Amino acid sequence: MTDNQNLLAEQRRALILDEVRRRGGVRVNELTRRLNVSDMTVRRDLDALARQGVVEKVHGGAVPVVDASSHEPGFEAKSGLELGAKEAIARAAAALVPPGSAIALAGGTTTFALAHHLLDVPELTVVTNSVRVADVFESGQRRGNSRSEGSATVVITGGVRTLSETLVGPVADRAIQSLHFDLLFLGVHGISVEAGLSTPNLAEAETNRQFVRSARRVVVIADHTKWGTVGLSSFASLEDVDTLVTDAGIPEVLREEIAEHLSDLIVAGEPPADN
Repeated sequence: MTDNQNLLAEQRRALILDEVRRRGGVRVNELTRRLNVSDMTVRRDLDALARQGVVEKVHGGAVPVVDASSHEPGFEAKSGLELGAKEAIARAAAALVPPGSAIALAGGTTTFALAHHLLDVPELTVVTNSVRVADVFESGQRRGNSRSEGSATVVITGGVRTLSETLVGPVADRAIQSLHFDLLFLGVHGISVEAGLSTPNLAEAETNRQFVRSARRVVVIADHTKWGTVGLSSFASLEDVDTLVTDAGIPEVLREEIAEHLSDLIVAGEPPADN
């Protein structure tokens, strides 16, 4: 593909920056199509914008530079990132769900991916505060992808809707407090040894705390890019987590560090480690 000569580099980068800020994140392949330039040109533009400190490069694209501890990207901005890793994690996590169990799916794009893999698990009761997750089960049942007699019973918590299509706040908290789950599947904004699990949204942090308290087993599903990110509010420590499901992109040094705090680490796409 030949570069579009009708736009000066400065003009092109201004358009890219506006798109990043307006949408909360863009992917390289989207920019190449929109601007009619090569992949290499877009990457050079992103490099230049990153050096200016106005965007942050992420795998496959870029997001705005803001205070990472308090910035909450929208669902659409996050849904296009690390698709392969999220799909692998979702498949591995789905294998942990026995028929007839009561599970909770918190909000997020990785739990959204997991929901698709649970449509054929019989007799589930699913509690969720995610509008997108609830839509997956509703759409699956309309298309006949779930059992006519054993389709999932879905309980939506209610609450105030966030940018990530998650319901949070006192209404959600009270609903979750009265329930008990066999399994909780929890996506995270950030995870680290020091800060544990964290999110930039204070209300979401409290709702997640209630989820953790109501679960017999807590399963965190998070791709490798979430490590080292610390949100504004921590809602659980690593010791509160029973199982972590992540992807093969996580480096060996982090695996060793995780093993010091968690007894059950599942790396999607890899055979389980020998005990």
